[in-house]
Amino acid sequence: MAQRVHDVAIIGGGVVGCAIAHELGRSRARTVLLEQAADVGFGTSKANSGIIHGGHQAAPTTLKGHLEWLGNRMWGDLCIELGFGFARVGGLTVALRDDELPALDKLQHQAATKGVPGVERWGRAALRRAEPNLTKQAIAAVYSPTTAVINPYEACFGLAASAARSGVEVRTLSPVTALAHDGELWVITTPTGLVRARFVLNAAGTAAARISALAGAGTYRMSFRKGEEYLLDKRLRGLVGRVIYPCPSATSKGTLVIPTYDGTIMVGPTADEVADPDDLATTADGAARVIAAARRLVPGISERDVIAEFAGVRAVVDGDDFRIGATGAPGFFDVAGIQSPGLTAAPAIAVMVADLLRGAGLDLTPAAGDGRLAPLPPLPPFVHFAGSSTARRQELAAADPRYAHIVCRCEYVTEAEVCHAIERGAHTLDGVKFRTRAGMGRCQGGFCTSRCMALLAREMGVPLTAVTKRGGDSWLVLDRGQVVQR
Repeated sequence: MAQRVHDVAIIGGGVVGCAIAHELGRSRARTVLLEQAADVGFGTSKANSGIIHGGHQAAPTTLKGHLEWLGNRMWGDLCIELGFGFARVGGLTVALRDDELPALDKLQHQAATKGVPGVERWGRAALRRAEPNLTKQAIAAVYSPTTAVINPYEACFGLAASAARSGVEVRTLSPVTALAHDGELWVITTPTGLVRARFVLNAAGTAAARISALAGAGTYRMSFRKGEEYLLDKRLRGLVGRVIYPCPSATSKGTLVIPTYDGTIMVGPTADEVADPDDLATTADGAARVIAAARRLVPGISERDVIAEFAGVRAVVDGDDFRIGATGAPGFFDVAGIQSPGLTAAPAIAVMVADLLRGAGLDLTPAAGDGRLAPLPPLPPFVHFAGSSTARRQELAAADPRYAHIVCRCEYVTEAEVCHAIERGAHTLDGVKFRTRAGMGRCQGGFCTSRCMALLAREMGVPLTAVTKRGGDSWLVLDRGQVVQR
């Protein structure tokens, strides 16, 4: 039997790769998404701050600046289509000294140039009324009503799931080990088999330069910038109502105070150059710097409030801008260097890439055949027991007794939610965690880890020893007689 030929192979299942898959899923193009991890979104995207930037942070003369505002406006419709959490909470970029005021002027100028609405300067009095827990040292701020927060895990999973329902083939545990062009097609080697495709999109994040070299598409310098983030106890919910930014530096938006969609406060990130793209360690120095910087903005924050810490590595290419476009290799496109505001820009990047493919000769006839991109089949929304009313909880438990069984006490996650997450593709403990929040609370899985593992084993029909944290060899339980060679 002849091997299927795909029109497009997307390498990388982060939020950008998933957004592209979702966009191409609207058409009749035969598309495959290749992700090296056990689930989509397990790379840089899982360590994302979850901020949809207001659209005025990046310079309008850059590709980042152009796509930031376009992407911002697309997320609202996506959250309705895919059923993930999204809220326009607004943002404040705060000046603490007179010499920081020009940075606010620049932000206002960029907002005016791009046409971002509602951006305005606030003085001391307005800041006190809006954010009483902000430092009294704040002298002015730029307010942006278009700033939003999302649940980035749900967004990534929703984009991939919707793409899959539209015919996109999603392959996890499929790292690319070789690429070759046979004169007509790209032949991509992965542990899950060969893939043949007319076009290749290199959205491999920190591995993008390596993938480009494998394809003979040219080499470029890529550096790696690690950001450490710290999650605070839910007792601080409401400490701030808007995303609080310091005045930005040349390389970073600085340490932010973020009211996440799920109700917790997050602070970070750092922005440290590292040599190893897999360096995800948090450090005592990083924690001290983040907490000190956060306290300069919101003095009520304390290191004692930290309940979880994590890090992500962002890929930076020369010029510090996105690298999107054709390369020297036929049908091979880079979608690289997607650092902040990559999450914000992701849906706009997907549209740009679709246009590039169309210009290169790919037929992107809409699936509906009516001359427009067809709406994707709607996904049933996630049920969040913790956020439901008492009446709704009773209704859910009456219809499905698994909603009456609490698996995670900190986040109030039920057995039904864990089982539904497994049905939607969660095959690891992290997959369950990111889809349901089980394990994200104060005890960080001390109560629910064993319960989630038992449900994974039961629902997948595998022994407990086959359940992993994030795929591969990240086992959590070993048989007594099992010998592991290191």
